[in-house]
Amino acid sequence: MIRLGKDTGLVLEGGGMRGVFTSGVLDALMKHECWFRYVVAVSAGACNGLSYISRQPRRARYSNIDLLKKYGYISLRSLILKGSIFDPNLLYERFPNDILPFDMDAYRQNPATFEMVTTNCLTGRAEYLVEKNDKTRMLAICKASSSLPYVAQVTDVDGIPMLDGGIVDSIPVLRAIDTGHPLNVVVLTRNRGYRSTERDIKQPRFVYGQYPRLRVALSRRVEVYNQQLDMIEAMEDEGKIIVIRPQRPMEVDRICRDTEKLERLYMEGFQEGERLCLKFEVSSLKFEV
Repeated sequence: MIRLGKDTGLVLEGGGMRGVFTSGVLDALMKHECWFRYVVAVSAGACNGLSYISRQPRRARYSNIDLLKKYGYISLRSLILKGSIFDPNLLYERFPNDILPFDMDAYRQNPATFEMVTTNCLTGRAEYLVEKNDKTRMLAICKASSSLPYVAQVTDVDGIPMLDGGIVDSIPVLRAIDTGHPLNVVVLTRNRGYRSTERDIKQPRFVYGQYPRLRVALSRRVEVYNQQLDMIEAMEDEGKIIVIRPQRPMEVDRICRDTEKLERLYMEGFQEGERLCLKFEVSSLKFEV
């Protein structure tokens, strides 16, 4: 039987509101006190991962479902007035500081390494960033990791323009391996067999005109993502990784505002997370901060 140990990593895919599946998985892990020592996360995975590292069960679910229903923070109005279809003021200022306080002390004291993936607009390459002390910088990294191209503003981190990490590394399992984690649990937000049917197109110069290398990355992101899915399924079949994913084709899209669909997806994630904890030996992942 595969045993999860200290050198097992946790990889969290993004996917906008499909990330409620991940929040369900992480809540199940917290219920069973299953704590990974290394987590690498992209976009919505980064947002959900923060609550896992700060050990705040159901916080991500409350943000993704209850607060969406109350505040309606996904809207064209927000895109027009604030430059992002996801209200950045609510998500990265009011929620973590006032409405749904983020436990920065618990996050800081957790010895786990938590990397958030962004795309460097200048180089067109992925950046794997860590911040455990400066809350402002930590939130900026999370915001950058979740800044979807075309519908969110570029976010500066350390003076460098950044966008969604999923542009170049949607499923950073190779990063986890490179950092010394030969076995990884990978949480996806698509069912097995899914491949994007979108077509890559060469980005015109008026799109992100000041970032030519970003345009190159955007011009091949569908190809790169589908290649990653091919790799993930091959590694899974070879027993090199453990994958947790939705079992049914997805009814939730990146900007879904239907809280009933989101609740169903959250519960599916919770159930799949519980299956992982019951199937594999997880006692070695329990440690004290």
